[in-house]
Amino acid sequence: MDLGTRYIGPAGFDAIFNRIANLLPKLGISVMGSRLLAVRGRKSGEWRTTMVNLMVREDGERFLVAPRGHTQWVRNLRVAGGGELRLGRKVEAFTATEVADADKVPLLRLYLRKWGWEVGRFFEGVTKDATDEELAAIAPGFPVFQLN
Repeated sequence: MDLGTRYIGPAGFDAIFNRIANLLPKLGISVMGSRLLAVRGRKSGEWRTTMVNLMVREDGERFLVAPRGHTQWVRNLRVAGGGELRLGRKVEAFTATEVADADKVPLLRLYLRKWGWEVGRFFEGVTKDATDEELAAIAPGFPVFQLN
């Protein structure tokens, strides 16, 4: 599989789970930092939404990681350059900068420490305890954006 185009689509009960997960931030309920990500579609210009895990480092810097790979929200965010994080009635606009593969290792490790229990299946056996080399090898398949 080409990591530069890696994408794991929903399967089985994912569609049902995703509907429920997307409803929670709409209701103002955040589970471990979850937010509803809204990004303008790169072709339609319409708002597209999906639930994401907002990762905040100790220094306050914030990131979005795409555990399923190069998804539609990733492609839209690359074109739009920003979007909104929504939680209930609170809407926060942001701009985003994609993180280079070489800088992703500590971010992927932190993401796996916090949400590995939820998204580990998308990392295909790579865990928070992986070596730096293992994380660097998978980095191209996991887009990461720093929020500004």
